[in-house]
Amino acid sequence: MIVRENMKTMDDIVEIRRVSKRFGATTVLNDVSLDIRRGEFLSLLGPSGCGKTTLLRIIAGFEHPTEGQVLIDGKDVSGQPAYARNTNMIFQQLALFPHMSVIQNIGFGLRMKKIAPDIIRTKVGEMLELIQLKEFGNRMPDQLSGGQRQRVALARALVNSPDVLLLDEPLGALDLQLRLQLQIDLRRLQKALGNTFIFVTHDQTEAITMSDRIAVLNKGKIVQLGTPQEIYEAPKARFVANFVGHTNLFDGTIASIEPGGVCRVAIAGGKAVMRCESATPLEQGQQVTVALRYEKATVDVAGGPQDDSSFSGVVTDRTYMGSFLRYAVATDWGGEVTADMPVSEAARAIAEGTRVQLRWTPYNAAVLAE
Repeated sequence: MIVRENMKTMDDIVEIRRVSKRFGATTVLNDVSLDIRRGEFLSLLGPSGCGKTTLLRIIAGFEHPTEGQVLIDGKDVSGQPAYARNTNMIFQQLALFPHMSVIQNIGFGLRMKKIAPDIIRTKVGEMLELIQLKEFGNRMPDQLSGGQRQRVALARALVNSPDVLLLDEPLGALDLQLRLQLQIDLRRLQKALGNTFIFVTHDQTEAITMSDRIAVLNKGKIVQLGTPQEIYEAPKARFVANFVGHTNLFDGTIASIEPGGVCRVAIAGGKAVMRCESATPLEQGQQVTVALRYEKATVDVAGGPQDDSSFSGVVTDRTYMGSFLRYAVATDWGGEVTADMPVSEAARAIAEGTRVQLRWTPYNAAVLAE
């Protein structure tokens, strides 16, 4: 079998060393450095135009860096063409050969390498079993669903045992339910085979669901690198807090610092104070951003004590979102805060026009120095 579940190690297989890429006067990547571990699923996440696809193409060899180096398995491949690298790339447009069956499509790369026919049959059979299309080997691409074609493209790339599989938004053209299923399939395949996957997406949910680590890019730079939990729960920059998830952002000034990393932040020109917790050292008077996730704020009918971990206000909008209700609250200090609450009888009772208190715990309000 080609399954290599126990071969996953944590040494670096791809090293991006101070890579910049310019097209004329436009800088697409600006001094990017990144180490990618052998056997990990790493996502490059960011908005359109941030440089993530260009970085993927540089790793693949379809583009070459203006400055810097790319190392794969310890070897400098910066000047090597794509065919000389042990990588494979899957694009959003799958480009299966329409005149070839599933079996012929998957085995194409092995035939080009002049692998013995009996070995090709074995490897293709193993891949068909792994992608759960064993009964579809003789079908043509136009006889398959979109999800099945996607799995065939994956098998065609993986059967060649690339050190690194590069995926450029391969799920972007699929409908939601199919995309969710293929996220599971992709992660299952990656874990089973142990290959390194580098996945480009602008979809935060895809990145969080599938990745071991996420590199968030903006304007040609990596803004933050970390696990999905670190990226979501401990953003290090305003851009990350705003791009990943749904977040209330407040500009403020450190009013005081308490023991244990808790601080009080004056917002809205000093009209209100938020009690927050910071993982980084701060100074009194420092300009900061407070990030409060929608789901980290709770809404209660007004009443009870109010402190620096609560605001009073009036519900201006309530939206049913399926598993939760989203409230927009106009606060007494003039700002608007959004809160997501699980659907319950108590939550349903809070209608537009209701006077409420927004509450949170200090460690759920992140203070960002950037």
